[in-house]
Amino acid sequence: MDVGAAEVVHRLGGLATWSELRRLVTRRGVRVAVEDGSVIRLSRGRYGLPALPRAVAVAAAVGGTVSHTSAAELRRLPMLTGPRRVHVTVRPHAHPPVPRGVVLHWREVSRQEAERGVTSVVRTVLDCASTLPFAEGLAIADSALRAGVPRDHVASAAAGFRGRGARLLREVAAAADPRADNPFESGLRAAVLRAGLRFTPQVLVGDARVDLADPEHEIALEADSFAWHGGREDLERDCRRYDELVRRGWTVLRFAWEHVVLEPEWVTGVVTDVWRSRATAGEESARRRAAERLRRASSPPPRARRGGAS
Repeated sequence: MDVGAAEVVHRLGGLATWSELRRLVTRRGVRVAVEDGSVIRLSRGRYGLPALPRAVAVAAAVGGTVSHTSAAELRRLPMLTGPRRVHVTVRPHAHPPVPRGVVLHWREVSRQEAERGVTSVVRTVLDCASTLPFAEGLAIADSALRAGVPRDHVASAAAGFRGRGARLLREVAAAADPRADNPFESGLRAAVLRAGLRFTPQVLVGDARVDLADPEHEIALEADSFAWHGGREDLERDCRRYDELVRRGWTVLRFAWEHVVLEPEWVTGVVTDVWRSRATAGEESARRRAAERLRRASSPPPRARRGGAS
């Protein structure tokens, strides 16, 4: 059966080696496909389709694997900030020519850690969480868990990771939470985690669901997206939700994407100061209640009135 080279490459996921092609296609068939542009020669012995994502084509050309944020993008893991350059991992001691706009990383990638030229989701989380700032790594780890990757898979892989960034990776793995609704929210949580504060994602308070909450101190954090408030109804709904939370005695803090990404230290400072204020007020209230209970317990009971003739 005569099968076209482009069809074979398509069946193989868009990439093929010379030996894979030659099992079903003649030498002439491969040459004709390259000449007419239906198949492109990426490097010696490596072929792909013209519609191949640039990152995959570049990785194949240098004999590497798409990794880090480039892999996260191809794996459809939402990120706090997108990749600015193509990231490719090659074998240790490899020295391929580096195309413009490409960042090389040197590390072994096993067969189990990659598929069709792109690192697996778990391996992608490891690469990103060990090299990116905490907030960006956490956003990708949250996205992976939200997509269905078991937490223990990430945790065990992080525990076995060795090399630069291992400590940061384990911090991310320990903090990752599938309940995070989006990377923006993950970034906001990262800002407060760095201060040692624990806020729970997606908490229901009455009829309102808040992005992050500390129920003990009744503080709600909201990651406010401009796109989310695209209409009057959306704005009206959220105004009512915030006001009802305040009515219940909660403190509501709202942050924009620019605050979380560009001014995380300011976000941390605001949340920390408000948390301390609420915690102090709570302690003072508890002391007053305890003192009142003690006063009542130590006060003599009122004397019973004696009955008598009038």
